[in-house]
Amino acid sequence: MTLHTDRNEFFIPDLCRVRAVFMLVMTSQLLVLLLAIVQSTEGWLDWNYVGLLSLFVQWTVLTSAALICLLRRWLQRLSIPMATLAVTAIVVLDVLLFSIATERLLNPGYAGLQQLPWQPIGRNLLAAFIVTIVVLRYFYLQHQWQRQKQAEMQARVTALQARIQPHFLFNSMNTIASLISTRPDQAEDAVLDLSELFRASLRTQDRLIPLAEELALCRRYLAIESLRLGPRLTVEWALGEGLDAQAIPPLTLQPLLENAIYHGIQPRPEGGSIRIEAYRQRDTVTLMIDNPEPEPDLPSHDGNRVAMTNIRDRLAALFDDQAILKTSHHQGRYIVTLRLPWQPLPGTTKTREPA
Repeated sequence: MTLHTDRNEFFIPDLCRVRAVFMLVMTSQLLVLLLAIVQSTEGWLDWNYVGLLSLFVQWTVLTSAALICLLRRWLQRLSIPMATLAVTAIVVLDVLLFSIATERLLNPGYAGLQQLPWQPIGRNLLAAFIVTIVVLRYFYLQHQWQRQKQAEMQARVTALQARIQPHFLFNSMNTIASLISTRPDQAEDAVLDLSELFRASLRTQDRLIPLAEELALCRRYLAIESLRLGPRLTVEWALGEGLDAQAIPPLTLQPLLENAIYHGIQPRPEGGSIRIEAYRQRDTVTLMIDNPEPEPDLPSHDGNRVAMTNIRDRLAALFDDQAILKTSHHQGRYIVTLRLPWQPLPGTTKTREPA
């Protein structure tokens, strides 16, 4: 039996989110208007009917969404057929209770359940069953499409890594070779940093890692580039507290730093500075990489666009529209801003920075 232990693997979206609730309310209201138009015998709409039906539908939709949200962890442990059956039962039972309550409220003369008009109640239950099955089928197809998109994105990640590694490897090996005879300790540290970078690039099974681990990898990368560029490269860190456990896709910041060096630092004879900033504001974590703006007469590099497109695709696949990656120019500086939803990984401990 297939289990859904990961919240991102569950085919039903998180109905606790405001955006999901808004979409449910808007979709159900459009369905109410459609039914009202079909039922109207005089004019386009019977507004009394629209009001009563809207009240009934919105209450059932919101209460059903709330129940599914509360039971989400339990539903995730079920197989897809069992989860579908459980959600359908929740919605149908909720509609049944509201149908009975509505009939008793509008017709106080009903003394018992046997006197209730079960035919219209049955129609409500049948409509709720059909709509729920259709919606769940849509959620399932969306989930399958998202998984296929993530698989294609992962293939592009692997292709991108194979494309950007050779030139960095050659430069690093040349730097290490020049240090072996004069500064063997630094050459040894550079070999260790390089091995960690390639180990991270080959570990493609991790969808999310702690921010502390990604930053440690960035420090290793910058340590290697500092050996090559020397005083031409200045790095400034401005990291807020309590962000070590923040979830981030692996190899997100390192390609951005690589672009900053190859387009903003390396072409300049005088070099320049890179500033890495991270801070949290309520439910959002912002990461910024600030470097000198590329010279206008330099040719553009396809690798920069490929890396940015790849990162955007991964963020969209993992965080939907909650993550944003944008670029801007300000007073001769090129700024990449990455905003992620605050999502700490459980059981994360602080990653020790390399010496």
